[in-house]
Amino acid sequence: MENQSYPLGKTSLVPVGSHCILELYECPKDLLNNLVFIRDSLQEAARLAGATLLKEITHQFNPYGVTALALLAESHISIHTWPEIGYIAVDIFTCGQHSEPEKACKFLIEIFNARNHVLLKFPRGRLTPQLQELGESFLLEAPSYC
Repeated sequence: MENQSYPLGKTSLVPVGSHCILELYECPKDLLNNLVFIRDSLQEAARLAGATLLKEITHQFNPYGVTALALLAESHISIHTWPEIGYIAVDIFTCGQHSEPEKACKFLIEIFNARNHVLLKFPRGRLTPQLQELGESFLLEAPSYC
């Protein structure tokens, strides 16, 4: 494979990107059922992450709840809301070194007025991530490889 961007046999050590799992709790219920607000928030999150938005899709559930998906050149962002319990599940996966999904997560925590949250971040394409507590959030990190 002449065009490989990493050494042959070392594929498990190559970081391909970052994956953030964000859980937002105790959010105002009216925001979680507002499709336009959620769509606009999704677009801004992609911009703040430094990602390239290719396409988005949103769906309003009856009687309540919204799912919004952003297809990014770097991968994806998804937002799923449960207004009846004030909960939002967010998934942000960005490939490459230029994207900053943590900025998108911080923005979503603020814009949805989450009173509590859990953030898990881990590298994709590496082995053996380790969980580290960071205040109210958790960060998954893999050991550094030389």
